[in-house]
Amino acid sequence: MSGRLALGLAALLAALATPARAADALSICLDEDRPPLSVHHKDALDTGFDVLLAQAIAERIGRPLKIQWFESKLDEDSSPQLEANALLSDGRCALVGGYALTQDSLVKPGMKTARLPDFTGATREDRRRRVALGVLAPSRPYVYSPMTVVLGPKAQGRKIKDIGDLAGLRLAIESGSLGDAVLMTFDKGRLIDGITHLVPGRDDLLGTLARGDHDATLIDLARFDAYRAAHPDTAITASGYYYPIGANRGYVGLASDGALIEAVNKALAALAAEGKIAEFGKQAGLTYLPPREPAILGDVWMKIIQR
Repeated sequence: MSGRLALGLAALLAALATPARAADALSICLDEDRPPLSVHHKDALDTGFDVLLAQAIAERIGRPLKIQWFESKLDEDSSPQLEANALLSDGRCALVGGYALTQDSLVKPGMKTARLPDFTGATREDRRRRVALGVLAPSRPYVYSPMTVVLGPKAQGRKIKDIGDLAGLRLAIESGSLGDAVLMTFDKGRLIDGITHLVPGRDDLLGTLARGDHDATLIDLARFDAYRAAHPDTAITASGYYYPIGANRGYVGLASDGALIEAVNKALAALAAEGKIAEFGKQAGLTYLPPREPAILGDVWMKIIQR
């Protein structure tokens, strides 16, 4: 083969390879059981706010979407930060959706390695090995995620304008949760005598509230949306009160993938301006609240203690 012919063939191959790279799938990790944000159905279409948004983001940047589903354990030992970092650092996805944007969730991890959460397609070896961790970088936020007070049947109609209005009620909260810190530290422990602690992942917090075992709890708003959708005749009700310290949610990727984060930010800005993100929330049954300042929440534990 002549040198000129070889150069021409190389140029042709390079030209053909360029659009193939541009069409590489956009891989996004989503929690498989987190309604109404994201739900993986084995025998039906996947659903949820984050699924709709991921589809729109991929379309905006001109890449097919690939969702990597994973399972996040609801217990005191789980770490969403380390789980997300492990998935990204292992190349399971380029972005993790629905990530709480707080300063402590974005700092360089204190450990060098972490185990992967269970994910679709994981092997026995995947469940045993540890992954070298990278540094996380956030996208712009796309939804505000506050905590809200939910009332049991015996407390229906109770006016809640502040945490202090919960005094005298039988309160239930999951141990180690953000809501636990709020209730336990409020006004130097004024509510402690009325608090019952439940075990995350074992006790049914909202179920005990619906049975009338307790009068109120403080949980993530999206979690109440999910319960209400699954139990349309439930006796528990929204108080309408949102705790003033809440976190925005967005995507998180590796700091080394800045070009992708920038492209996603442009797509998010356009979708927000068109009202599409709020529309996705409505379709998914999510009480959608737009992001609030600060975009990244500071030391949430100190803010709670100082209130």
